[in-house]
Amino acid sequence: MMQRKLYSFFLLIVFLIAGCDESVESLEQVKSEIEDRFSRVEGDFALVFKSLNDTTRQIQINEREMFHAASTMKTPVMIEIFRQADEGRFSLSDSLLVKNEFQSIVDSSRFSMDITEDSEGGLYELIGEERTILALTKDMITRSSNLATNILIEKVGAQNVTQTMRNYGADSILVLRGVEDIKAYERGLSNRTTARDLRIIFQKLGNREAVNPDASEQMIEILKQQQFNDMIPAGCRNTWRLRTRPAG
Repeated sequence: MMQRKLYSFFLLIVFLIAGCDESVESLEQVKSEIEDRFSRVEGDFALVFKSLNDTTRQIQINEREMFHAASTMKTPVMIEIFRQADEGRFSLSDSLLVKNEFQSIVDSSRFSMDITEDSEGGLYELIGEERTILALTKDMITRSSNLATNILIEKVGAQNVTQTMRNYGADSILVLRGVEDIKAYERGLSNRTTARDLRIIFQKLGNREAVNPDASEQMIEILKQQQFNDMIPAGCRNTWRLRTRPAG
């Protein structure tokens, strides 16, 4: 449950990065209100806000504290997919086999995903068939499909995802593996990130500097198609009336 609470606030970070701050009169007052909210909820929290229109306007709370990345690592994976496609390693229209068998990073032993632990189950009906890389990317982002995530990480390589984020200036994020690698989890080998790193990554996207302007636009459009949008409402109104119900 603690991990799920933390993930809720990582989603809050992502939303704030979009730059919906025009009505905020006092960032210090807002920061104080956020810290007060955090103090009344059990858990360890971090938050970073930075306006894309005026980079002097920002809020940072525990910005370098390390957290389990949960599904926040799926956006870096998407960026790496578009980067490798831009380099000509493959086309987004190329197809991959939909499968449910993956290798643990600990000993290369095989494991399968549990559909009951995945937020998107439709893809499991396509096991044995092929699906385009672009379609799988949309499954991973808009439906938070863990199965699609593992298929795509196997394609582009977790180490490559981490290195690209390092090149962008996100110096703490670490993408080691896909989802449900229990052997790795038991050994403490998990994906991790900080609020600061997520800010850097989404700022790159917002400034159309992730891969290239066209790729950034395509990725932003995919992000805007997110289907799990009941916790953080679209738009700038009621920004500070967010529910803190655990995500997923």
